[in-house]
Amino acid sequence: MPPSDSMDLLTIATQAKTSAHHLATLSESARNTALNAIASALTERKEEIVKANEKDCSLAENNISSALYARLKLGESKLQSAIAGVRDVAKLRDPLGSISLKRELDQNLVLERVSCPLGVLGVIFEARPEALIQIASLAIKSGNGVILKGGKEALHTCTVLTEIIQKALQETEVNPYTVQLLTTREEIKALLDLDEYVDLIIPRGSNEFVRYVQENTKIPVLGHADGICHLFIDEFADLQPAVKITVDAKTQYPAACNAIETLLIHEKIASQFLPAIAQALEEKGVKLKGDEATRKIIDCEKAVEDDWRTEYSDLILALKIVNSIEDAIAHINKYGSKHTDGIVTTNLDNAEKFLNEVDSAGVYHNCSTRFADGFRYGFGAEVGISTQKMPPRGPVGLEGLVTYKYKLRGQGQIAANYSGINAKPFTHKDLDFN
Repeated sequence: MPPSDSMDLLTIATQAKTSAHHLATLSESARNTALNAIASALTERKEEIVKANEKDCSLAENNISSALYARLKLGESKLQSAIAGVRDVAKLRDPLGSISLKRELDQNLVLERVSCPLGVLGVIFEARPEALIQIASLAIKSGNGVILKGGKEALHTCTVLTEIIQKALQETEVNPYTVQLLTTREEIKALLDLDEYVDLIIPRGSNEFVRYVQENTKIPVLGHADGICHLFIDEFADLQPAVKITVDAKTQYPAACNAIETLLIHEKIASQFLPAIAQALEEKGVKLKGDEATRKIIDCEKAVEDDWRTEYSDLILALKIVNSIEDAIAHINKYGSKHTDGIVTTNLDNAEKFLNEVDSAGVYHNCSTRFADGFRYGFGAEVGISTQKMPPRGPVGLEGLVTYKYKLRGQGQIAANYSGINAKPFTHKDLDFN
């Protein structure tokens, strides 16, 4: 299998499209066999993968932020989890061929709406190499070809992973060209011009990058932008669990897009809660930045307007005291990125108000925002998290990678018989498709 950087992009796109057409015709069993073959190959060559990643980490260590470095690092534990995710995807229900409507238009004229692949995905993702494994497995399961472009810092890891996946596919019915890798930054702009070959672009990165992609392509874009997540500690919160939830949401993996960046505290419990949470967070190495009201209670750096709009992806947290749940909701809807936001409260009416009025893909009650993840949702893996209003929204798994077509089966009927003065009526009778 020749490496993709030895081929021009048009050749890569053509191969991906042809392979995707073939993949769409394969049985669920054939696709699952390919996924299990990939998982086995990754397991057999895990030492080689870790070694390539160590090379990437060594080259990048002094040139990137600690948050990006944490995403880049692919240790054996993280790799093993990614491999387990491939096998989990293979176990998921087949997203293809699912009938969501079956309707008789007239006798012997039956309409079905059936799920089918999108075609070819173009996924541009951050320097997080396990994302390549997740995306490739979801693409194969959903019958889609995929052209991948990872962050330049992960070049060696992504190259090895792609070579292993392509080689594993050679022993299956899935064409190895189904999964392709781009290796240079210049190829991103060229990829965005390939609307004849690519059916969906999924950019994972900053708001600025997502906007750049949207403004420079005719291809539909599924945007995964900033993760400015919030947690609101309501006046009716049980403070002990509130501390645990806050610490987890900020420190369990601060580089993740579902880690909180702003903590909102109701003024009625601020004097009790702030000293406790400040101590717990500072023990974890978190730097706190607070508004004026917060700084009257605890000692911390001053927060400015830009802090409410910042995704730190690091052990930094902005704190603000609010007067009411309405103020908390208004702050989140103004400054948030529509990713994931949570409330801690024992008041069920306030919980429902928050869940209904916060305009985000994920709204949580009494739990950490870190649950916003395709694997944790039982999707097996995810291609990204969409913060747009149109579906798919939130963690995008298999269901976000398929579309549908209408299949109409008749016996010689023509439309002319159903129009005009003596038009034949439609029966429009819904049929059982379960």
